[in-house]
Amino acid sequence: MATSKGITLYTSGTPNGWKASILMEELQTPYKVHAISLSKNEQKEEWFLKINPNGRIPAIVDHDEGDLPVFESGAIMIYLADKDPSSKFLPKDTRKRAEVISWLMFQMGGLGPMQGQANHFVRYAPEKIEYGVKRYTNETRRLYGVIEKHLSDGRDWLAAGQYTIADMANFSWVFMHEWAGIEVDDMPHLKAWMKRIEERPAVQKGLDIPEENVKKQMARDPKKKEELIEGAKKMMISHK
Repeated sequence: MATSKGITLYTSGTPNGWKASILMEELQTPYKVHAISLSKNEQKEEWFLKINPNGRIPAIVDHDEGDLPVFESGAIMIYLADKDPSSKFLPKDTRKRAEVISWLMFQMGGLGPMQGQANHFVRYAPEKIEYGVKRYTNETRRLYGVIEKHLSDGRDWLAAGQYTIADMANFSWVFMHEWAGIEVDDMPHLKAWMKRIEERPAVQKGLDIPEENVKKQMARDPKKKEELIEGAKKMMISHK
């Protein structure tokens, strides 16, 4: 039997990065981590652009498939879930698979981009633009509300009646709701769903890749929040 060469994960401690690391921990996939320094713009270096021409994390290289590169977090999740013989997190059944991918794309096309913009206008914009803050925090809350309503009929998970990559993907963003200025105290079903996911050992491990997650850092050191904000602002100015 051939020995597995495993996978290299190129990532940073962001919601999109966590999507990949959480799934790999859930699958117990053999992998090694290459931390990408966003502050040093490492993701734009020529060597990395050969893996992901768009210069974004996460990306993987599957050494068991002739060093096959896969980029875009949603594509990585589908790729890894499909490689799992048990289909534990992406069912093969047509209806269930469609449900899971629909909710994955809900995050990819809606929740992630909108919350990302909320992060920008709430935390990083060089000047306070009230329209931008309201536009993107309101839309992010609306999308949270879609999840809240969907879970309110007694279901525990977003799709297929089971925990899947759709839950992991959406959780990775909702986990950082406070950073985007979003409160969820009036969304009990969303909060219960978040708790179920966050309590999973693999999720806890995945959130601390490639380093201790920022929520833990900020809880331990109150000054860390301002350091992160100022660092992100400087990074955006230097990367223009």
